[in-house]
Amino acid sequence: MIVITAATGNIGRQVLAHLLEADATTRVIVRDASKLPQPVRNHVEVVEGSHGDAGTVERAFAGADTLFWLVPPNPKARTVDEAYVDFTRPAAAALQRHGVKRVVDITALGRGTPWADRAGFVASSFRMDDLIASTGVAFRAVINPSFMDNIARQAVPIREKGLFFLPFDGDKKMPAAATRDIAAATARLLLDASWTGIGHVAVLGPEDLSCNDMAAIMAEVLGKPIRYQQVSFETYKAGFVERGMSDAMAQGMTDMARAKNEGLDNAEPRTPENTTPTSFRQWCEKILKPAVLG
Repeated sequence: MIVITAATGNIGRQVLAHLLEADATTRVIVRDASKLPQPVRNHVEVVEGSHGDAGTVERAFAGADTLFWLVPPNPKARTVDEAYVDFTRPAAAALQRHGVKRVVDITALGRGTPWADRAGFVASSFRMDDLIASTGVAFRAVINPSFMDNIARQAVPIREKGLFFLPFDGDKKMPAAATRDIAAATARLLLDASWTGIGHVAVLGPEDLSCNDMAAIMAEVLGKPIRYQQVSFETYKAGFVERGMSDAMAQGMTDMARAKNEGLDNAEPRTPENTTPTSFRQWCEKILKPAVLG
């Protein structure tokens, strides 16, 4: 039995699709079962509730041997550790009680780097990983750079102004990954019962690109001029606060971005195994172009 959290989110629903294709016995935790498509509900067990709730994970972990763990967004959290570590505590306790053998989670690049302890969301995600690993389960962290898919959130300014905005140096080349590749790597681990111990699997995408590189690719795919505009870290944080995020969470996002700009995501050595297939151009064709041009 494989338990899937965040099953209606961008990564979780793609992981679930891989498991259903493999005909794996699957149980999902969702706050609202009606958000699962009916064909999916027909092939999985459903536990309704938050996977940060002790009662919910008690029901969900009974008889399970493998867990996919993904923390959902909590923009109003009082601290970043509350959003990641405290949210995970009930599940960590339930893992031990129910004898779950393997856990795969979604986390970040940069462990062991000079930036790790001051990287906001990343630092808290590492503490979450450590909490899970401390339970004695076999554990794999799927570690990722920034998601290509996050750029689609700027579809409106890309369409209306030909601009997208981030606080990164426009010429700094960094890895970026498509969520489809993250989900595929995760599903392979969930379906493989042979691995033991504690480790990680990185998903780096096929090449490192700068934001200026991305703008040039977007322009070619969209058939219109696109320009990258760097914003200050102060402006970046203010944007999150204006959209309703707590000050602590906005600062966590900003600290993470600053660490990435300084080299956090560049520390993982690129190998054939962690060089995943979906290029930024392919992602633009499949995801960004429909979002921008309709």
